[in-house]
Amino acid sequence: MAQHQAELAIRMIPVKEMHYMPEDDQFLPVEQIEKKGRKGVQFTEKELYSHLSHDQEIPSWFSFPDVLAELRKVCPPRSRQGITFFFTGLSGSGKSTLAKILYAKFIEAGGRPVTLLDGDIVRHNLSSELGFSKQHRDLNIRRIGFVASEITKNGGIAICAPIAPYATTRRAVRDLIEQHGAFIEIHVATPLEVCEARDRKGLYAKARKGLIPEFTGISDPYEVPERPELRIDTSAMNPMEAAQEIYLYLLREGYLDVAGEFDDECL
Repeated sequence: MAQHQAELAIRMIPVKEMHYMPEDDQFLPVEQIEKKGRKGVQFTEKELYSHLSHDQEIPSWFSFPDVLAELRKVCPPRSRQGITFFFTGLSGSGKSTLAKILYAKFIEAGGRPVTLLDGDIVRHNLSSELGFSKQHRDLNIRRIGFVASEITKNGGIAICAPIAPYATTRRAVRDLIEQHGAFIEIHVATPLEVCEARDRKGLYAKARKGLIPEFTGISDPYEVPERPELRIDTSAMNPMEAAQEIYLYLLREGYLDVAGEFDDECL
C-alpha cells in the first residue's frame, strides 16, 4: 500500500500495535514497551465476545463506559439471546421425548417465549403436501429452519426435533439461524438396533420389507453430525438423565442465568 501513496494522492498513516500498561494507566506502542523490557496487557476480540456472551465484567480500561454500554446492547449475553435447539437423529432415537421435556421446563420457568417444532407436528401443519423424497425432506427441514430463525431473531426459543438426515441441510439451517442467535445441535445418537426395537408404529419393519422407500437408517443414509454441541445416547440413560445433560451444558455455556431459568428441582 505504501508504494501507491503518490499514485492515489493518499498519505498512509501506519497504526502501531498498542498494549495497555496498568502501572502507567495508558496504552503504549508494543515496540516501546519491549524496548524497556516490560510487558503490556491485552484484551482480545475473542475475550471481549466471550465476556459479553457470559455477562462478565469487561476491564474498565478497555474502552469508554458509553462504548461498553452500546456493546452490551448489540451483543446481549447468551441468557437473553434467542436460541434454536436442533435435535437430530434416527426415528425412535428419543428426539421428541427430549424436546418435549425441554419445552415443558422452559414453559414452567417462563421469561422467554418457547415454540416446539416437532417433526410430526410440522409435517401435519407446515408441510402436509410434501412426500418423503430426498428433495421433499430437504425442503421440510429448510422450512423448519426458517420458522426457527424467525423465532430466534425475535429473542424466543425454538425447539426442533426432525430426523434431518443430511449434513448439508443441517449446515444451511445453522448458517441461517446463527445470523440471529444461538444454534445448539443435539445429536441423539441412539443406535439403530435400539431405535428399531422401540418402533411402536412398525415403520422399520415396513421399511425392511420394502414397503416404505427411502427410509432413513434402512434404505436411505443418515449422515452423522461431526461436531454437534451435544451428543446423547438414550440407550445409555433415561430421558430425565439425558435432559439433565442438556441443562448442565446450558448452564456451563452461559445460556441460563446462574439463578436459573429452571433450577435443579425442575429436572
